[in-house]
Amino acid sequence: MTWVKVCGITDGIALDAAVFGGADAVGFVLVESSPRYVPVERAAELMEGVPLTRFIVVVDMSVEDALTAADTTSADGIQAHGLHAADVSAAALEAGYLSLYPVSVGPAGMSVSLRHIEPAAMPLLDTYSSDEHGGTGVPFDWSVIGDLGRPLVLAGGLGPDNVAQAIATVAPFGVDASSKLESTRGVKDPALIKDFIQEAKRS
Repeated sequence: MTWVKVCGITDGIALDAAVFGGADAVGFVLVESSPRYVPVERAAELMEGVPLTRFIVVVDMSVEDALTAADTTSADGIQAHGLHAADVSAAALEAGYLSLYPVSVGPAGMSVSLRHIEPAAMPLLDTYSSDEHGGTGVPFDWSVIGDLGRPLVLAGGLGPDNVAQAIATVAPFGVDASSKLESTRGVKDPALIKDFIQEAKRS
């Protein structure tokens, strides 16, 4: 059965929809420029007692600050984008956290390699954007992936309408969605969360 993460959680309503809908993991974005931003203290409140795997999402954050944020929120894992991503991933694993390692996938013709990602980290394949680190709402061409020889999590423009096709095409370990589960930018729709999880779990 496909592992499912709902990212960009900002409130208890969306969190409950993910928990009771059967998600495996949730993500909290600690990036002030994001419409899905939650402060560290709020993320800690939301994560408390949640029976799912909990990730913090950071961009250009130092190793020290990322580990401090993970400790403060009691997160289970770190999804680090941008500067220091490799160092944060390595330090997270060494400290006992899970690591989702983002890999940007561009247009057809661009090769995708996971050789730089250590075996203990889980690759997260997402749509390349020069402006955003994820949350674009735009899928990439899944056919460019091919067999990369290891489990991966697929992201990038996934929603209830296309997650079954994505799973059938890529056969990923897991899927991750955010922007296509929103009623307005930055605000999750509980019904879309529920439908996304159901579609992913039965595919």
